[in-house]
Amino acid sequence: MMVGGKEEEKPPRLTVEILDKIIILTSTGFGLVAALAWNDAIKLLFKNTFGTQETIWAMFGYAIFVTVLVVIITIYLSRLLRAAKQKEKERTASFKKKLS
Repeated sequence: MMVGGKEEEKPPRLTVEILDKIIILTSTGFGLVAALAWNDAIKLLFKNTFGTQETIWAMFGYAIFVTVLVVIITIYLSRLLRAAKQKEKERTASFKKKLS
């Protein structure tokens, strides 16, 4: 519907919102499953490398190792996302320039 010469934005339909939430929840669930699988793999690697992890120092060492690993991966993925957004922005600007 046109309002004041502009196209009025319609709110998303309820089915679209529900589908969006289902996709988010499903993706999150699969992410949790993957995280638990990686957790088991890293624990086994840590145990095979440093021995049993029942001691407090081994547990803290494992926690520190996982934390550092997650921080490094998060920084790397954030940089990848920033670069992808920049490329998309440049493509959009180039496309708009060709149209005008």
